[in-house]
Amino acid sequence: MSLTFQVLGQPGRDNALFVKVDTGQSQTRFLFDCGDGCPHQVGPTELCEVEHLCFSHLHMDHVAGFDLFFRLNFDRVAKENRIWVPHGSGEVMHHRLRGFMWNLVDEKQEGEWLVSEIAPDTVRTARFLAKEGFRTAHAEPEQERTDRTIIAGEGFTVEAMLLDHGTPSVGYLVREANRVNVDTAKLGAKGFKPGPWLKRLRGPGAAPGETVEIGGVAHSLGTLQTELLVTTLGDSIAYLTDFRLTPATADELVPSLRGVTTVVCESQYRAADADLANKVMHSTAEEVASMAARAAIGRLVLFHFSDRYDAVARREMLDDARTIFANTTLPDGW
Repeated sequence: MSLTFQVLGQPGRDNALFVKVDTGQSQTRFLFDCGDGCPHQVGPTELCEVEHLCFSHLHMDHVAGFDLFFRLNFDRVAKENRIWVPHGSGEVMHHRLRGFMWNLVDEKQEGEWLVSEIAPDTVRTARFLAKEGFRTAHAEPEQERTDRTIIAGEGFTVEAMLLDHGTPSVGYLVREANRVNVDTAKLGAKGFKPGPWLKRLRGPGAAPGETVEIGGVAHSLGTLQTELLVTTLGDSIAYLTDFRLTPATADELVPSLRGVTTVVCESQYRAADADLANKVMHSTAEEVASMAARAAIGRLVLFHFSDRYDAVARREMLDDARTIFANTTLPDGW
């Protein structure tokens, strides 16, 4: 399995994040936000494979690039078309779908789009049909949120964290499933030959008394799983942008982010401009770095800088953050 990502856009401009989860048997692609010009960096081939478009919120700098993505995929049937937005944003998304002339669509257009609004306790989804020119929001059954997970796919999960940007905003966390491998050295030391039994060995935990047959001899499955399996934590990446990182918000986020491999997080302002950050509901690089240190994450990637800062100032912001959390970087090429 592998989890790869690319921060899109440029410093001081619109940004987004492209993530791919590869299990070895399947690949799942995510686009987090859709700023102006960002989808062009992914390219049409990859954009046509994106299964989940996850918006933090729908301010212009996060949705201005949507038209290209939608143009490529509006009638797609090979994959499900999923859009995720904060609660209260479904109507805005409906206007985006309807913002074109659809007089040439007909009953042969089979594309369907699911737009899901993420609320504190529920997920409300509406289905929109290409053959209707996306006129009607067909309500799906409302789902309760019993935990942060909104997507459970093959080999991964996606969690949603509600944030405050003066309007609801959503942070997302993609987690790979843990990797379970067989220790081949120990396998050889026992003299066991590979066979179909290995699939069961790597499967769910053994039931009481369950055995597997190897070379005509029954062996305790539970004992073999303890002795031969090596579990490695999967990678994880969080996408946090456009929110005010107050002490209370940090207290809520730190447990969710603890041990996450990579956190891609906005750092709109320097500490000296904290009053401005507070006024426009953004966060400073120092605040973000302090949260990363508390959560003991693997790496912090700063992005989504205010255009008031030039390259020199951004480098100073990075240095300031590194004094608090050493493994802080900028996106590749920045």
